[in-house]
Amino acid sequence: MIRAADLGDEPPIRVMALHALLYCERLFYLEEVEEIRVADGNVYAGRRLHLERVSLDDETPEMRSYDVSSEAWGVVGKVDAVRKRDGVWIAYEHKKGRCRRGESNEPLAWPSDRIQAVAYAVLVEEQLGEPVKQARVRYHADNVTVLLDIDDAARNDLRTAIRRARVLRESTERPPVTENTRLCPKCSLAVVCLPEEERLALDHADELPPRLFPSSRERHTLHVTTAKTRVGRSGESLLVESETGKQKIPIEQIDSILIHGYGQLTTQALHLCAYRGVAVDWLTFGGRFMAGTSASPGRVQQRIRQYRALTNEALCLDLSRRTVHAKVESQLKYLLRASRTDGAVRQSIQEPIDRIRAALSKVDQAAGIDSLRGLEGIAAKDYFAALPRLLSSRIDPQLIPNGRSKHPPEDRFNALLSFGYGMLFALVHRTLLGVGLEPALGFFHQPRSAAPPLVMDVVEIFRVPLVDMPVVGSVNRNQWNPDSDFTIAGRQVWLSDDGRKKAIALFEERLTEMYRHPFTSQSMSYARIVELESRLLEKEWSNAPGLYARMRMR
Repeated sequence: MIRAADLGDEPPIRVMALHALLYCERLFYLEEVEEIRVADGNVYAGRRLHLERVSLDDETPEMRSYDVSSEAWGVVGKVDAVRKRDGVWIAYEHKKGRCRRGESNEPLAWPSDRIQAVAYAVLVEEQLGEPVKQARVRYHADNVTVLLDIDDAARNDLRTAIRRARVLRESTERPPVTENTRLCPKCSLAVVCLPEEERLALDHADELPPRLFPSSRERHTLHVTTAKTRVGRSGESLLVESETGKQKIPIEQIDSILIHGYGQLTTQALHLCAYRGVAVDWLTFGGRFMAGTSASPGRVQQRIRQYRALTNEALCLDLSRRTVHAKVESQLKYLLRASRTDGAVRQSIQEPIDRIRAALSKVDQAAGIDSLRGLEGIAAKDYFAALPRLLSSRIDPQLIPNGRSKHPPEDRFNALLSFGYGMLFALVHRTLLGVGLEPALGFFHQPRSAAPPLVMDVVEIFRVPLVDMPVVGSVNRNQWNPDSDFTIAGRQVWLSDDGRKKAIALFEERLTEMYRHPFTSQSMSYARIVELESRLLEKEWSNAPGLYARMRMR
């Protein structure tokens, strides 16, 4: 028994957390300490299992989904069922999968299932005031039931598990990735834990299981582009009303909402988005990010680790070097790749290429952040000077830029770049919030404006592949009408409604394109690569450094 006085104000431990602890200590820490919980299809199936498959027992007293708790043990939970057999209560736990097998092929409970059933039995005993000497675990895939004695050994194992759980809850460091690679494919938090990537960094690639990080997005982004559009709620769906009619979209199909300009979103719809983890971003018509929401609970331990890490000047300089290196190398490779079949174009941009290459060679030896900014600025100046040479001679001259202008864009090409960078900024912002990072704490950019520095840091490695390349390609394909796709206001150039819709389609299409990540060698959509790099960044201060900013253009 755990003494209540020893618990103080410490919150009780969930029985499900003890199950996670025996399965994998990293899983326990992510769920119980950092409060990251992902309910995938298997999790939902497990929750429905008892009610769907187990018939009501009319002959014996039974309580289903029975809430139990104990201040003495410091544990709470909800047992699948408690039944009375031969005059005594028995705790039941139902599992969808298969049981463990002993040396004689006899059915056994897995350690995590056993501790869960034992905990429920002990809590039921205390709550009902009657002895519970047995728990049963039903494995439906094998159609067998494993009987567990609730004896002194079982109670001692429960005490040991609770003590270990409390030790981990007091720690600010995540436990290492489990050595049992067979556990990871079944774990709902593999997409957060990224066990493969950490093992890859330790040169354990030969032990890798099949890829766990999803290659493609499962849901889509809803863009609201017209001022008279209203997004409301209808049950578990979003109801989009515009001048052209109504459309009902199940919330399961949406991962984020971007409101461009003055579209309306009702409070009811906002509540639904918050509950279902759908981020909402507001952008100006010109693509400037204004605000965003996220259902992230603000995970304390993650934020503490981030703050400690990003107050370390050496780490900030290291991350900055890698970020600038990735950005400048992408710029250089794009110029080389786009001009490799045209000798005249290559010759015309050879001097900028040489200067970018020289700047790149100095990045890893830069003594400080200011030196890096200087090298980045030199490379950017030459890159944007060379970029117009990649445009076809057959395009409308109105689409050829005159240098880089952004506040505001002063030509059509720069209007396209600025709008694309705005959508990229919003994407990175909501991705970082979803990962649990604080956007205001960065390592390279300084907090000189309202823009969160960490978002600006991560954006740098995606400007070329997600915005520059698609924009140059679309201009060369004559996809833009210089008159109808743009609005001119003095020296300012913005996208018209038609142009904005084209730019959104171009960006969303790019996010779905597949690319092989150079570090993991896994082909995945660009949208997934943004999430992967954000999670790898978080690992820089979570015991798995050296993985961030490996993204490169080929």
